Amino acid sequence: MFVLAPPPRLPVPNAYSNAAAPGMAVPIETNNTLKFPSGPDYQLVVGEGTYVLRDDLHLATPPPHPHEAPIPNPNPLATTPAPPTAGVKLSLTAVGSRKVVPQLYSLISRTSEKLTFTTIKESEKESRTSQESASDSAASQPQSNGTSGKAPAFGAGNSLLAPVPAKDPLKRRKPKSNLTKSNSTFISRVIPHEAMSKRLQERNPDGLFAFANVNRAFEWLDLGTNTHHKAEPLTKILFAKAHILCHDVNVLTKSTSHIDIIMGSSAADIVWYEPYSGKYTRINKNGVINATPISDIRWIPGSEHLFLASHMDGTLTVYDKEREDAAFVPESNGLYGGEKNGNASVAGSIHVNKSVNSKNQKTNPVASWKISNQRINAFAFSPDSRHLAVVSEDGSLRIIDYLKESLMDLYTSYYGGFMCVCWSPDGKYILTGGQDDLVSIWSLAERQIVARCPGHHSWVTAVAFDPWRCDDRNYRFGSVGEDCRLLLWDFNVGMLHRPKASSVRQRGSVSSHAPLGRHRTESQVTTRLRSNSSLTSQSGEGDESIEHAVESRTRTAELPPVMSKSVDEDPLCWIGFEEDCIITSCAKGHIRTWDRPKEGVNNSQITLSAAGSNP
Repeated sequence: MFVLAPPPRLPVPNAYSNAAAPGMAVPIETNNTLKFPSGPDYQLVVGEGTYVLRDDLHLATPPPHPHEAPIPNPNPLATTPAPPTAGVKLSLTAVGSRKVVPQLYSLISRTSEKLTFTTIKESEKESRTSQESASDSAASQPQSNGTSGKAPAFGAGNSLLAPVPAKDPLKRRKPKSNLTKSNSTFISRVIPHEAMSKRLQERNPDGLFAFANVNRAFEWLDLGTNTHHKAEPLTKILFAKAHILCHDVNVLTKSTSHIDIIMGSSAADIVWYEPYSGKYTRINKNGVINATPISDIRWIPGSEHLFLASHMDGTLTVYDKEREDAAFVPESNGLYGGEKNGNASVAGSIHVNKSVNSKNQKTNPVASWKISNQRINAFAFSPDSRHLAVVSEDGSLRIIDYLKESLMDLYTSYYGGFMCVCWSPDGKYILTGGQDDLVSIWSLAERQIVARCPGHHSWVTAVAFDPWRCDDRNYRFGSVGEDCRLLLWDFNVGMLHRPKASSVRQRGSVSSHAPLGRHRTESQVTTRLRSNSSLTSQSGEGDESIEHAVESRTRTAELPPVMSKSVDEDPLCWIGFEEDCIITSCAKGHIRTWDRPKEGVNNSQITLSAAGSNP
C-alpha cells in the first residue's frame, strides 16, 4: 500500500509552540519603532496656535506566553469573558529639579468673541508658585484649592501605622527580590539595556521617564532624549501569567538613584518595583487577600509606603509595600460608612471590611472598603488630599472622605458605566468620562453636575486637565476615547450654554447663573445643600441625602469642544499634559507626543466652529 507522506511542518520553538496555531509560524517578538510623521494630518489647530506631532513611538506587543495560549472558539457570537486588558497607559516622572508651571492670564481673541468664551494664553512675564511638574502633580496633591490647614495623613490616628524610622534617613528601603536572578514563574524574562548605566549617567535629570504597559510587557522608557535611544527601553519586563493593567510612581521617594513604582496586574498580584536596583516584591501574591484583577492603583498622597488599589469585585484596598501578606477575613459585620443617621441604603454606603483604625495592622491589608458590586474602573485623589472620586461599571460616581472612611455623594451617569475620572487643579471640579460618550463636569461644593460635554462618538476612556493652561477662572482639559479622537475643551462657567427647555432653578447654584458669569466657589464650603433635581426615593429629608438622581439633559448646560480630531487608527486609552507637549497613547502601543505652539506665534485669527475645526 502506498502511503502519502505527512505535510511538512514549520519549525516552531518549544517556548511558544503552544501559542501558535497548527502549521503557523510563531509570532516573533519585535523591537520598538520611532517615526516622525509630518503634514496637516498630524497637526492640532486650537485658538492659541497649532500643536504639531513631534514623534510616534510604537511599543512592540510581545507574543503570547505558553501559559496564556489562546483558546479557539468557533462560535462568533460567543460571550465568553475575555481576559482583562487596559491598553497602553503611562506613568511619567522627572527625577531632577521640578519644573515651574507658568502663570496664566485671560485674553479675548477674535475666535473667543465668536464663541463667547475666554481663551487662555501663557504669560511670559509672570511665574507661578507651584513647584510640581505636571506629570507628578496628580500624585503630589498640592494645597491649591483654598482649604484651610493641611490635611492629616491617612491613618494618622493609628499609632500602629507610624513608619518605622530607618537607620539611615537618606537611604530608601528597596524591594527584596532581584529581577534578573529570580526563578519565579510569575516573570518570564527581564531585558535590561546593555548600556543602561551609561545612559543614566549621561541623560538630563530634568528629562521625563515613562513607565508603560503593553500586553504582558512593562517598559522603562527615557522620553527625555530625542535620539533613537527613545525607542530603546532601559528595562523591559515580560510577565508569564499576568498583564499589567495600571501603575503609579511615588513622587515623595523619587530621586536620581531611586524610584518606587507599584503595578497592578490581571492576576491580582501587585508588584513593587525599583528600576535602578532592578529589585521587586510581590504583594497580594496569588490573590491571597483579594483574588480579582486590579483596575487602578495609586500611592496615597503624603505617604511613602501606603497605596490604594481598586479590585474588579468593587473593593478598595489599602496596602503597605513593606508589610507581609496574610489571608484576609473581613473584620466588620455590616458596618457601613455612609450617612450619619444610619439610614443610608447599601448602594449609598461604604461597607468597611477593615478600618484604617483597626488594631490588627501586622499584615496587609491596612484597610478595605466594599463600595460596589460591580467593577471599579478608576479613582483619583483630590488636590487637597481629603477626598477620593471613584467611578465604576454600575454608572456611579462616588465622592468619599477617605480619611473618615465615609461616603459624601453618589451620582449616576446619563447611561452606562463611567470609565475615567480626574480633579481640576484647584479641587473645585471633577471630570468623568464614560460609556454614554459624554464628558461630565461636576462641582464638589455645589454637589451637582455643572455641564455635559458631547463630542465623542464612542466611549470616553481618559480625561485630564492641562495645568499649564488653567487659572482660578478658566480651565483647559482634554479627553480621548475609543473613537480614536482627541478633544480639547475650554471651560468657564460664563461660557456655558443653557438649554432652552431648562427651568429656572430655585437654588443659587453655579450653573443656574451661567450666563451672568461664574461665581467663585471655594472648596472649603461645608454646606450640604443640594439641587432640587437630586431627589431620591429613599430619603424623606432631601437636603441630607447623599444620593443624587440623574439630571435631565434639557436642564443641564452643554459645552462644545474647541478642538476635535482623529489622531490614531486604534482606540485611545490615555492622555497627559506636560509643559511643552501633550502625550497620547492607544490600545495597540502608539505613544504620540504633540509639541505645543511655539512662543510668539499668533494664530488667534484661525476660525473655529463651536464643535471644533479639525476632521
